[in-house]
Amino acid sequence: MSVSLLIDVASGALVLAGCVFVVSGGVGLLRFPDFYTRTHAGSLTDSAGAALLILGLLLQAESWQSALRLVLIMLFMMLTGPTAAHALAQAARRDGERLPAEGEDRH
Repeated sequence: MSVSLLIDVASGALVLAGCVFVVSGGVGLLRFPDFYTRTHAGSLTDSAGAALLILGLLLQAESWQSALRLVLIMLFMMLTGPTAAHALAQAARRDGERLPAEGEDRH
């Protein structure tokens, strides 16, 4: 078994795992009952899915310039994704979006 085949298999597995995370985040956005759980699902799966996708692409990068760009994109996404989710949740809280009470039906 050659090294390039192993790299291709690892890259494909990472990209597939990233796609599963992104799709599960989309399902969570549709299925979860309130704003805060939807925000949580979207931000977590966005960060994890994007990181896995970029790592899969990083294994296929042909030059160090492309690899550097992918690493910079991943760092940018890891910094801005959680920050944006936090800002969105804070804005919703300030606008009066309340958390469901313990035992309250969320539907």
